[in-house]
Amino acid sequence: MTRPLLASACALAVTVATLAGAHAQAETPATQPPAVTETPATDQGAADVSDDDKQAPVPFEGGQFTITQQEQYGEKVLAYDGKQLASNYDVFFDRIVEVGGVKVALFDVGDGGNQCGPATVIVWKPEGGDIQSTTVEQDECGAPPTAVSDNAIYFVPYLLPGDSKPALQWSPTSGLTISGNLTYMPEPGTDWKDIDPSKYDNIIDAFHNEAVYKAAEALLGKDMPDMATSLLVGGGTEKTASGAFYASGCVPHDCGGNDGFMAVDPAQHKLYFARRGDNGEPDAKPPVKTWPADVKAALDKAMSAAN
Repeated sequence: MTRPLLASACALAVTVATLAGAHAQAETPATQPPAVTETPATDQGAADVSDDDKQAPVPFEGGQFTITQQEQYGEKVLAYDGKQLASNYDVFFDRIVEVGGVKVALFDVGDGGNQCGPATVIVWKPEGGDIQSTTVEQDECGAPPTAVSDNAIYFVPYLLPGDSKPALQWSPTSGLTISGNLTYMPEPGTDWKDIDPSKYDNIIDAFHNEAVYKAAEALLGKDMPDMATSLLVGGGTEKTASGAFYASGCVPHDCGGNDGFMAVDPAQHKLYFARRGDNGEPDAKPPVKTWPADVKAALDKAMSAAN
């Protein structure tokens, strides 16, 4: 899932969330931020990465950042003049920007792995003060990419079907605050006839369709975000003989533990969902015994491949 930005809280939300696989609607609109800009640093360049994946020191406000790795497969450590700021298996310099007249360094820090973006580590040095840092995470699966304006850095969450999450902003004076609440929203007015699985990178994209979304909401209720999460790590779709299309997937960092399955029958206006159950049997909605034979065969094939 990849993602980017705009000039108001609502517009920013819609742009980033759309690229993340969701349309966002602001529930609590934030004060309209200024036009988004990115101010390059005047005395720092991008960190070079050598062949052995050791990143060069990055000069910053009279000192320098270093990213080191003591063991070949161990964690990398981000430090400023020897003071440790963060550590994880993936640590990368992003860029240096200017926010509210203060130079700010941005780093990506995360576990690595499927579909989980890194957290963002924000580092700045108040005038006459010591180096400061804060880590921004949307959840255990990293943070959205940064959208930088003259006076704040914005973080608009990735939304899965059924999700509602706060959008965050950070500034040197106010720190990290909530700028508004966003809710996943399908494309208004789209119906079963508008479904085109050939355009889907992941079957979760089917939730963009309003008819699919409403049918899924009726079947899954509050479990819809969890069901979508179980499909996150997955690829394109396959088709059954009757014309239904389907795909399986798994939870990031937990493949084999909570695998999901989804099938859509545009002609019959039907949806089928299943997740791996605790007793080895799929937890399905509607019950598997009501599924058409070819969709049931597709589920069996997907579950067998996951074992």
